[in-house]
Amino acid sequence: MDLYAVAQVIWWVLLGVLLMGLAVMVGMDMGVGVILRYVGRTDLERRVALNIIGPHWDGNQVWFILGGGAIFAAFPLIYATAFSGFYVVMLLLLWTMILRPLGFEYRSLIARAAWREVWDWTLFVSGAVPMIVFGAAFGNLFRGVPFHFEWNMTSFYTGSFLGLLNPFAIVTGVLSLALATMMGSLTVMNGAEGAMYQRARGLAQVAAAVAIALFAICGFWVRAIPGYRLTGGPGSGVPQTPLQQSVVTAPGAWLTHFEAHPILWIVPLAGFAGMLGAWLASRAGRSHLGWWLGALAWIGVIGTAGAALFPFMLPSSTDPSMSLTLWNSSSSEMTLLWMAGFTAVFVPLILWYTGWAFWVMRGKVSAEKIARGDEHAY
Repeated sequence: MDLYAVAQVIWWVLLGVLLMGLAVMVGMDMGVGVILRYVGRTDLERRVALNIIGPHWDGNQVWFILGGGAIFAAFPLIYATAFSGFYVVMLLLLWTMILRPLGFEYRSLIARAAWREVWDWTLFVSGAVPMIVFGAAFGNLFRGVPFHFEWNMTSFYTGSFLGLLNPFAIVTGVLSLALATMMGSLTVMNGAEGAMYQRARGLAQVAAAVAIALFAICGFWVRAIPGYRLTGGPGSGVPQTPLQQSVVTAPGAWLTHFEAHPILWIVPLAGFAGMLGAWLASRAGRSHLGWWLGALAWIGVIGTAGAALFPFMLPSSTDPSMSLTLWNSSSSEMTLLWMAGFTAVFVPLILWYTGWAFWVMRGKVSAEKIARGDEHAY
């Protein structure tokens, strides 16, 4: 394998790492938004929940920027094809992401119940919708996306917004929401006490159980879905376009790598172990351990999808032979190598300051301090 192919695989792995970071960190605070009205029965309790993630939620959005930037720079053809085809979905995400910071900043500025109710629902919607879309996106990758290329590499999306809401995508979207709810509940357990802690503890167990069931359902369902298999093309590490390859589909083909390399079963098993461990940890009241096991669950779920799809990154249901793969959609060798150098410097810095921020802001959030009128509280 030459240097170009190595760089392509490295960026495939790095993109997976960024998606995992996004799922864990962004899913955590969006999960708190989803459960806000359940764990917080009074206005003060809801303010406690918001202040648990208050020091971190905006910093966590850096994972969105990293993920989008990585796709734009490392896989520009995927960026162009997906963002043009999923235009309505992107607008939906954009509006929810615009409303989310407004909910944090404006909610507690006016002490009127109706005002705060509106922003509470806004935080619920802006937490639930992105996580459902995130999971549904993976589901649609397994089903294939309706697009094709003309002779001049102009892409055409031939599907509709409602077409993206197929049953399998809905299940993967709900799986994503369940994992986010689990992480949000564990996060509230880390920072709350009393009745809020107990409600979050029960909800974490329910969400973990739902996630286990849905992940198992997806595993059996994938066997019946026509998977994609690359049967011809220039190969890895060679400049190419989607017009130079041949792809066939067959039921169960997404499990080809697991059948050829049984060691890969460790990845979905890690996902199940993380969910089950989070359930047990929340039941035992060990929320910090549960949080880390929840992160393992996300890693296992996304890692399973990546292992099954490789080397496909955006399969085409219109013409499978025009599917976008790791080999035909990446940037030049020089671009990938330069980006790898910058990533080696900045990603460790991001991980360091994120860990430092959580360490400094550790501990329980004081409801009494918020009630006394802390000027820094949401």
